[in-house]
Amino acid sequence: MTYDSDILIVGGGLNGPALALPLAQKGFTVTVIDALPEKARKNAAFDGRAYAMALASVRLLDRIGIWSEVVDHAQPMNQIKASDGRAGEGPAPFFLQFDSAEIEEGPMGQMLEDRYLRRAFLEAMGKEKNITQIEDRVTAQEADASGITVTLESGKTLRTRLLVGCDGRESGTAQRAGIKRTGWDYGQTALVCAIAHEKPHHGIAHQFFMPPGPLAILPLPGNVSSIVWSETHANAAAINALPDAEYMEVLRPRFGDFLGEISLKGKRFAYPLKLTVANSFVADRLALIGDAAHGMHPIAGQGLNAGLRDVAALVDVIDHARQRGEDFASALVLARYQEWRRFDTHILALATDATNKLFSNDNPLLRAVRDIGMGAVGAMPGLRRTFLREAAGLTGELPELMR
Repeated sequence: MTYDSDILIVGGGLNGPALALPLAQKGFTVTVIDALPEKARKNAAFDGRAYAMALASVRLLDRIGIWSEVVDHAQPMNQIKASDGRAGEGPAPFFLQFDSAEIEEGPMGQMLEDRYLRRAFLEAMGKEKNITQIEDRVTAQEADASGITVTLESGKTLRTRLLVGCDGRESGTAQRAGIKRTGWDYGQTALVCAIAHEKPHHGIAHQFFMPPGPLAILPLPGNVSSIVWSETHANAAAINALPDAEYMEVLRPRFGDFLGEISLKGKRFAYPLKLTVANSFVADRLALIGDAAHGMHPIAGQGLNAGLRDVAALVDVIDHARQRGEDFASALVLARYQEWRRFDTHILALATDATNKLFSNDNPLLRAVRDIGMGAVGAMPGLRRTFLREAAGLTGELPELMR
């Protein structure tokens, strides 16, 4: 049987390249299919979109040769402060503070803009002889005993041993395989932008829990922070329709004045929030990773980190299977990947869901309970350290690329 490549990846966002590179470095031939022109992805300007990269994710980027290309654009997260409150009233007296000094490994994570990470991935793939990039759309896929055949919008067909869906929450790869999803709408929309501020942030990330939803203030290099601001769908639609100056007037009482004067920097975005988890992460000769497998609330900033953990686990599973002489795309091998990632993903999804529901309300009893709870956790160094290591992605069974 002739194959065009060992593995075909649908989706060239971030998880797709993050998977393609280590597989190619281990000797697999990889094809990456993406509908968005490479030039548009590579030449993106500042737009304020950024990711909170856990330490384990930074390790993966380092192992595949990406971190050295983006480190000069990264901002270490030295502390995380979480507090409860209402817009214009400031934080509640009880709050949580996590300091990277409490763990031996250094900063718990790094903030990195989307444009730098995306560009580094594209440039690295372009230099890798085992990776073929195709600008096209997949319209059909058919699995059989020895592989899977993919049909592209251009009419071309490709044959591969393993198909991997990295094509987002509305994954066509999953839909064509008959994989259904479970989830629900949170009734919230995330407003995302970047803010320039007068005072330095000192590498401190803030999570401010308000009744309509959380506001995350995440440090970027210089006096700039990335904002992820959750509101009800109706409020978010009204706020997002405002001109920039009025948008900022709504944000200011929520943001506070602890960083001095603030101003909008770059574009504004809005993303409806919902929980969506694939009922299976695998099918015949097929695996799902990232948002194609699981989409969760951004309250813990774990979306991309969870996807990169999928990447590292799948690389481990199929590479070890090949070394043992197994068919790395067989149902038995892919079941190992699903077993590894599905439980962890469900726990994380349930945790983010429960946290959002606990904090996104103005119930006086719940407010008292959560404020006391945050104060209690803050007073226990051992428990704080456990939360820190979880945020850094250092708990559980770590794949080789994240050790």
